Amino acid sequence: MYRGKSILELRESLDNGNVTSEELFGSANKLAHYFQEDYNSFVTIIDKCKVKRSNSLISGIPYALKDNFSTTGILTTGSSNILKDYVPVYDATVYKKLKRAGGVLVGKTVLDELAMGGTGTTGHTGIVRNPWDKERQIGGSSAGSAASVALGIVPFSIGSDTGDSVRKPASFGGIVGFKPTYGLISRYGMFAFASSLDHVATLTRNVRDAAIVTDILKGQDPKDMVTLKDDGKKYVDTLDNDIKGRKLFYIKEICDLDLYKDSGDSELIEVLEKFHELLDKCREMGFVVEEVSVDKDLFNAIYPTYMCISCAEATSNNANLTGIQFGPRGEGNSIEEIMFDARTKGFSELIKRRFILGSYILQKENQEKLFLNACRVRHMIVDKITELFKEYDGMILPASGGIAPKFDEKDEKLSDRYLLLENHLAIGNFGGFPSITLPFAFVSDMPVGINITGGVKCDDIVLNMAERIEELTGYKDIYAKVGDIDV
Repeated sequence: MYRGKSILELRESLDNGNVTSEELFGSANKLAHYFQEDYNSFVTIIDKCKVKRSNSLISGIPYALKDNFSTTGILTTGSSNILKDYVPVYDATVYKKLKRAGGVLVGKTVLDELAMGGTGTTGHTGIVRNPWDKERQIGGSSAGSAASVALGIVPFSIGSDTGDSVRKPASFGGIVGFKPTYGLISRYGMFAFASSLDHVATLTRNVRDAAIVTDILKGQDPKDMVTLKDDGKKYVDTLDNDIKGRKLFYIKEICDLDLYKDSGDSELIEVLEKFHELLDKCREMGFVVEEVSVDKDLFNAIYPTYMCISCAEATSNNANLTGIQFGPRGEGNSIEEIMFDARTKGFSELIKRRFILGSYILQKENQEKLFLNACRVRHMIVDKITELFKEYDGMILPASGGIAPKFDEKDEKLSDRYLLLENHLAIGNFGGFPSITLPFAFVSDMPVGINITGGVKCDDIVLNMAERIEELTGYKDIYAKVGDIDV
């Protein structure tokens, strides 16, 4: 009865007295338990309803929170064995703001270990499955957050996005993932992965709900030195602005059909055909949509640049995970042996590889060639996109080259599809640009997403354009209607 409802629909039911906050929580709690075995969205499901009334639109409404945000007295693991028993003594600013607004936490969601990864398969409690097809990935790292919304358990969830960790799962799950401008939302209390790339982000089933939650979360925080002063805008009030004349560009080198026509990849061809059909509809609506050409080498460099910077920063940020301050104590006769044993047992193979890579990149003799060169390439990419944003209001591209992959599928890391279509979302993190993914089509009965990225501090414009494109696609408030349950 309340499964799959939006924030505004639940708000209306609450205000009309058709349901109580406790009943909504009970419904979400029941759904969370019902789907847990099959989809594994949650590390921790909360069974006691705690409601703090407020005048906010989310007062009394259930939500889910990625398990890398600190929550006082609630297990917060980062989906890693080294933190499997960690219970914080302080709240992340995001959690504090949601509590103050009256949001009701249903559970902490599974992520790729320490938010490193894009598959939803490396969390210490097991893999997260895609609600549209259990044999496929939902993506990551915000896997459980995406699945909880795609299953209709909660109307919104909170994730973190360092390369595409909210927006790619949103595409694979048929929902909306919004990463605002860098610094718009405080990261205090969120486990750091790569500090120059990390963003707090939202997962919802429509653009308006994304604006509602972002309005609540944004604002300067003295505990996070990179947060921006509140821009004073209420994004939900600008969603219906006229978009006539708004200019969008797409990059030929990323989504040119001729580039892939001989690839034999029918799924990719269908995604691109439907993408270009959508562009025609956008033009009919009043958007100006133009193709631009950019040096392909610049985009081929996105993935290696991201890996160099993120692994280096992750190695530094997680140096405190030694098994001494946090996690199970290792065995050994010296501090070094204890740390070695704890980290060997406490981290998955993926995490260990990334830390080794990060340590290598940060070695004095390698910093100039690897880390600083990656920073220079990042700067070149950001400068080029920023230059385009002087003429255009946004960049529009498919969020991915295809549907959610099956668990046993392997990426060809050097293919054009992987280097270009599967990694361009990191541009939003490189430049701190606001970026949103929303569903625009189905291919082989699976959802695929479109992405819109705009200039720094133009979050209201990005959301406005996304709202109007959502009207065109008709894919609003969809969720995977699996399971024989109605609560």
